[in-house]
Amino acid sequence: MDQEIKDTHQKAFEINEDPQRYGTFAEIGAGQEVARWFFRVGGASQTIAKSMSAYDMTMSDAIYGKTQRYVSRARLSDMLDHEWSLLLERLGPIRGDSTCFFAFANTVAAKSLGRKGENHGWLGIRFLTEPKAEPSQIIIHVRLLDYRNLDQQEALGIIGVNLIHGAYCLHDQPVALIRSMLDSLNRKRVEVDMIKFTGPAFEGVDNRLMALTLVEHRLTDATMFTAEGEVVQPGEALYEKPILVERGSFRPVTRTTLEMLECAQAQFVQEPQVQDKQVVVLMEMTLKNLLEGDHIDHKDFLDRVDLLGALGKNVLISNYAEFHRLAGYLFRYTKEKVGLVMGIPTLKEIFQEKYYTDLDGGILESFGRLFKNDLKLYVLPLRESANGALITAENLCVEPHLRHLYSHLMENCFIEPLRGFDEANLSTFSRDALAKIRAGDPEWEQMVPEKIAALIKERGLFGCATPA
Repeated sequence: MDQEIKDTHQKAFEINEDPQRYGTFAEIGAGQEVARWFFRVGGASQTIAKSMSAYDMTMSDAIYGKTQRYVSRARLSDMLDHEWSLLLERLGPIRGDSTCFFAFANTVAAKSLGRKGENHGWLGIRFLTEPKAEPSQIIIHVRLLDYRNLDQQEALGIIGVNLIHGAYCLHDQPVALIRSMLDSLNRKRVEVDMIKFTGPAFEGVDNRLMALTLVEHRLTDATMFTAEGEVVQPGEALYEKPILVERGSFRPVTRTTLEMLECAQAQFVQEPQVQDKQVVVLMEMTLKNLLEGDHIDHKDFLDRVDLLGALGKNVLISNYAEFHRLAGYLFRYTKEKVGLVMGIPTLKEIFQEKYYTDLDGGILESFGRLFKNDLKLYVLPLRESANGALITAENLCVEPHLRHLYSHLMENCFIEPLRGFDEANLSTFSRDALAKIRAGDPEWEQMVPEKIAALIKERGLFGCATPA
């Protein structure tokens, strides 16, 4: 049965009604919109110990310490640390035995006159589920998409209330908590592209799975985490860096998968715009690549992520079926060089006009979006199984009316063939390795990296029989 969706007034009042929940609000940017909800519904004296803002940078630095970026995860962490320690120091001896304290903070860059940057913010709550327990914490990053400042302020207030209510009332149901983030809102107004749970209330919660949940339930179209499993806000990792992306199912990672990436990276770092810069390498999985029938198998997802992590790879999860949408997402964070790694079958798909019927300009509009900022495709050849012919980016045939377009992209180096690959790996595909694993054919072990083969056998992944 679906859970009742409470409006913002109900949520704030429910928190105010409980005398055990007591804490502080520290809000910078877009007003004190979250605290205002608790004042306006009545009974705020039972909930709010202190509400404050420190808009002046000198005042903010005096309270929370100096920082390089005022709207950042680091600044939010400083705010939560300071307000939490102050709360316990001043009120712990008086009412700590009976109170579930909380410290809520946000630091936000909302729309304002003369400001052209992204409208976004960091919100977090540190809280107790029982008096004198160890604290738990939730932090989120949001993008504010309303056109007017007043509307962004309103949206910020609503999602802040949703976060506080979720922390207290849904901490034992993290997926429901995530879904509640946009109650009384919608994706046209707010995007939540990062969430991180820590502390005893979330013992056993895998933040990588929570990142997937954000995309699965349409709170965002993409999210990412590092090889170590650390969830990151994409802007933190991608901002003004060259980016190389390989899309795939990685079920499992094959030798060809890695060789494609290694060859592409060797060519990518030689680009004049990339030399001597730190390149971010991403392995991207779309929701389509995660589907098993009509649903997503979460264990299978984590198995694939574990294998990529073992190879030291960062992971991007997206809902971008079309490459021009993926490119647009990456261009949001960087104007540096972007490279996409693919095989001939995927390149053929890109030239299928049926995928662009939703665009007024069709395939030309799609390519205009895809190849701006000098994005480049690095393409692995294909060995035809029927006749052994080698199809490369140079000899690929497209529809006759698209040949001049294809020639233009080739001549201007928007499409570049991969060099230095082992032709023996051209006939290795993930789907074949998976079929052999499930069939118990030991030949699959030669198709994947040695480290990956060991992990698959040790953990019995993808239907592999574990050692006796």
